[in-house]
Amino acid sequence: MTRIKPIKTKNAPAAIGPYSQAMKAGGFVYISGQIPLVPETMELISGDFDKQATQVFKNLSAIVEEAGCSLSDTVKVNIYLKDLSNFQKVNSIMENFFIEKPFPARAAVEVSRLPKDVEIELDAVLFSDD
Repeated sequence: MTRIKPIKTKNAPAAIGPYSQAMKAGGFVYISGQIPLVPETMELISGDFDKQATQVFKNLSAIVEEAGCSLSDTVKVNIYLKDLSNFQKVNSIMENFFIEKPFPARAAVEVSRLPKDVEIELDAVLFSDD
């Protein structure tokens, strides 16, 4: 039995480098950084921060579902922002996805640059019973 298993879905952007969308190891799922790429077209959402952030959480949700989990299984989220003044917007958008308490642990940091010059990227760790 393989102890490490890749998670892949067409409902989230394909990896744009030598990495997997997510990896399941033991009882945990590690989700790679998600940026606002639309999976069907692999085109970026640019301009509107709220639309970018919403797409990032949609991408995360698709991978979570493919892993056989729900967002309530999320243990930790790391959010990378080009402009930390968007922190409250992220909170509002995150509340639309993470509805059930307890909410995951989280870090939000401002960074100078992200892949493809997007405004937001996030990664996550989930706990899976199976």
